[in-house]
Amino acid sequence: MVIGATGQLGRPTVDALARDGWEVTATSRGGGRDEGWPEDVRAVRLDRADDPALAAVIGDGCDLVVDMVAYGAEHARQLTSLADRIGSAVVISSASVYEDGKGRGFDTQEEPDGFPEYPVPVPETQPTVAPGEASYSTRKASLERGLLAAGDRLPTTLLRAGAVHGRHSPLPRELYFVKRNLDGRGTRVLAHGGESRFHPANACNIAELIRLAAIRPGSRVLNACDPQAPTVAEIGAAIDEVMGARLDTVLLDGPPPSPSVGSTPWSVPLPVVLDVTAAARELGYRPVVSYAESLPATVDWLCARLAGRDWRERFPLLAQVYPDLFDYAAEDAWLRASR
Repeated sequence: MVIGATGQLGRPTVDALARDGWEVTATSRGGGRDEGWPEDVRAVRLDRADDPALAAVIGDGCDLVVDMVAYGAEHARQLTSLADRIGSAVVISSASVYEDGKGRGFDTQEEPDGFPEYPVPVPETQPTVAPGEASYSTRKASLERGLLAAGDRLPTTLLRAGAVHGRHSPLPRELYFVKRNLDGRGTRVLAHGGESRFHPANACNIAELIRLAAIRPGSRVLNACDPQAPTVAEIGAAIDEVMGARLDTVLLDGPPPSPSVGSTPWSVPLPVVLDVTAAARELGYRPVVSYAESLPATVDWLCARLAGRDWRERFPLLAQVYPDLFDYAAEDAWLRASR
């Protein structure tokens, strides 16, 4: 059973499992289907907050539960309460649970000197934030603690995903470059010298990790990312190549001069690069697609989604997290002043 089957990660995961021979029940709030799924995939409407409904779908039992949307201690308790009816689980977590040697994590990055200084690359043994209810990161840490504590009853693979990308994304970071190209912008500005690295994770690569974990059940934590972590300047250049665009790039030393200038969804002052050797060692993980190889499908999907529509209407979560992403007036004013 896949919970959150029609989301960005659920779609390729259902497809990968079904084609690997699993009998898949795909659950989502809308109960919909992806047009690419095999016909024998069973689609079911489910609100995962409804405990009796979840138990009813699991029924007498299932060999595997894949949970794309688990979040917090309550979902850990929900899954472990059904441990006697679940063979094993694969649950999506996040790299945001990591903290550095000074106790700094993603939740402290807005404070003075607050951005964490992680080792490069970050192994799964890196300390994590304290579990709690205060933030996304602490709630993901609570989820992990609860599931790992029940590992003897419910073997669970926790996948700490990086910056997820690909089609059907509610938070498509690539739009930063795609929309600028569509709008005919001649210049773009990148802070931190364009060297920011925030490790991407293609949805199809995560689906491959889930497929491998499904046939090798265990209680473990693994980083889930692409084989490489390109810089933001390299990402922009790769998208330009796909779109046949030519732009001048202004590289700034140091942080963005304002939230509207030079800041991208990958702009971090220090690299966030995850170590994926454990996934290769334990599961035989080999990424099915590189970042550059995945871009044509992502760019096509983004262009079709925009199609003359307001980007904030099409991607409300992106607009909420990055409200100043396309403030061209502020960008132009800064460019005029700097020249």
